[in-house]
Amino acid sequence: MDYASKLKFYKDFPIEGVNFVDIIPLMQDKEAFSSLIADLGKLCESPNIAAPEARGFLFAAPMLVSCPNVANVIPMRKKGKLPYAEGDLVGVDIVKEYGKDTIYFRLSDVAAGVADGDTFYVTFFDDVLATGGTAQGIAEGLEKHKVVVDGKSYNIKVKDFVFLVEIDFLKGADKLNGIAPVKSLMHI
Repeated sequence: MDYASKLKFYKDFPIEGVNFVDIIPLMQDKEAFSSLIADLGKLCESPNIAAPEARGFLFAAPMLVSCPNVANVIPMRKKGKLPYAEGDLVGVDIVKEYGKDTIYFRLSDVAAGVADGDTFYVTFFDDVLATGGTAQGIAEGLEKHKVVVDGKSYNIKVKDFVFLVEIDFLKGADKLNGIAPVKSLMHI
């Protein structure tokens, strides 16, 4: 299916110099969206998907219910959006193409997933790969931590990066390939 023909672009949004890729039209076509979710799910090598808000959620959640290889979604949220127990919340500094930010995840959300041996492997999923700053920051933040399940300590390792759209000229994949393979459904 030609997913790229459904994308829209907005010049100078959210700031001047950024050409925003709007993926919402893909969600306005039931057939295209269903096909897209299946195709994205096939790219994910891990049963655990880390997805930043908000647009990452829009695709990761349907993969959870429709793709047999996906078993857990790890939400990545902005400050104040995740309730947490002491010691559970982790903040990660990220650098996006239009500024710095901090995003948070809970170690308990990783631990709710599926481990392979002594490691929770994670697929990082987001809608658009631009400069790679969000994905790099989150991957490095995940890999700095361990989770404990039933008294046993587990590593966290990003196994792959999956994106709906990659903006090739920004070379975000160059930042990420040293961490894990990058797979994108569309290139622009």
